[in-house]
Amino acid sequence: MRFHYSTQFSHLCVKLLAFALIPALALTPVWAQPAGAPTIGAASAADLSPALERKLGEAIMEQGRRDPDYINDPDIAQYLNVMARKLAANAPGGAPEITAFGVRDSVINAFAMPGGFVGINTGLIVAAGDESELAGVLAHEIAHVVQRHIARGLTQQQQSGHLALASLAAALLAAMIPGGGANLAVGLAAFGQAAAIEQQLGFSRDAEQEADRMGFEMLRKAGFDPNGMAIMFGRLMNAASLNEGRGGGIYASTHPLSIQRMTDMQNRIRQLPLARYQASDAFWFVRAKSRVLQSTDSKAMRQAVEQMEEETRQVGADRSSLTTVRRAAAWYGVSLAALTRKDINGATKALSQAQSIMLNSPYLDLQRIDIDLANKNASAALTSAQAGLKRYPDRRAFSLRVAQALQMLGKDREVVVFLKEQVSRWPTEEPSFFQMLANSQDKLGDSVSARQSMATYYQLMGALPAAATQLQQARTMSQDFYVQSQIDVELNQITKKIHENRRLLEKLR
Repeated sequence: MRFHYSTQFSHLCVKLLAFALIPALALTPVWAQPAGAPTIGAASAADLSPALERKLGEAIMEQGRRDPDYINDPDIAQYLNVMARKLAANAPGGAPEITAFGVRDSVINAFAMPGGFVGINTGLIVAAGDESELAGVLAHEIAHVVQRHIARGLTQQQQSGHLALASLAAALLAAMIPGGGANLAVGLAAFGQAAAIEQQLGFSRDAEQEADRMGFEMLRKAGFDPNGMAIMFGRLMNAASLNEGRGGGIYASTHPLSIQRMTDMQNRIRQLPLARYQASDAFWFVRAKSRVLQSTDSKAMRQAVEQMEEETRQVGADRSSLTTVRRAAAWYGVSLAALTRKDINGATKALSQAQSIMLNSPYLDLQRIDIDLANKNASAALTSAQAGLKRYPDRRAFSLRVAQALQMLGKDREVVVFLKEQVSRWPTEEPSFFQMLANSQDKLGDSVSARQSMATYYQLMGALPAAATQLQQARTMSQDFYVQSQIDVELNQITKKIHENRRLLEKLR
């Protein structure tokens, strides 16, 4: 029995998520203008409510999570979301739920979607010179969400985007048809029409200045170096200038940068007292992994390895700890690239170089485990994964490696017990737990539980029709009245949610 999605989705599905839907519903906004920020006017009566924005964002993310360029990596997801929560916690007046995710794309870009979903391209992570630069862009995007700029833009462009909206709504409706996966690939071709909307919804300079000022305060209060925002935006301005007419500088085209904005940020920085900012080691390892992930062909991978090897040779005059971390992370990236090419020997040698520089790092421990798994040394991988989980109990990646090693050893009963413990700790954060649980349950002959677990996986991924199909199969297989009743309750809840989403999208056609 194999569990997987039946279709792959267009590269545009994630790239054009931002500003993809333009509703025509008159609902009252909840989030008010923050005190002290320059106002660009109250949101119109036709604005989206935050709850409705979230629903629309979730509908688009259902497609995006199945796009090959959506990064389903626990290290990157956990890093970005910890940073996002830290920043959002310092938003004046509070912030809605923020979900950050990575996109495999070397273009320097980030974008905010309806509902608080924020996409970060690997190109932006790689281009950042330090953690505060990346945090500065993320803070700016979160500020757009908090200040409801997206809802305003969607409402204001209602008429000009209506035809594209109808096509997008039709594509999303096609996704909700049980068993309609074959039709979905055709429907998603309509996302190409969203490109025009994305260009039309470039934020105004007033909106950008609002987001700068709030983002700057979030960045400072969260403990990041506020100078990172100014430095990163300077890089983005240069990228826009260098790539003009060649399809580059996308972030600057949708977020118009200006000397006035840069001057405003620099003046604010000068007014702050001198302070030292402690960056996390994690940034450099996430940056190295992002560099490898975005290298999708042999030429790009070769260039990435050359760049990382150059970083391994860079030693500052003061031999600072920052330089040490960067060099270790660069060797880690070289090891990742070798393992991607199935060069286990090369991966092992590069990892040894990293560990000779920096002994304690969860990223290096995980790489050691992955090398053992690739080498079919499941016993060693299990021992290391269990030790890593004990040392870093909040890192879901170690839990995944423990389960993977146990499955490789054929210990599926232990997998089931272990994963049930993990999902009690992280009920919604790691859908892969349920997918792995389903595989082990199926191997043990528990087909009903396997389909129930897989249904939960699909629910967490947003694929409600697929979840309903799994539950219907589980109900047919079960002879237990109590289990059947439990499944009926779940099915009714999912069916109700599907119908609610359909009604929402029908209004947009």
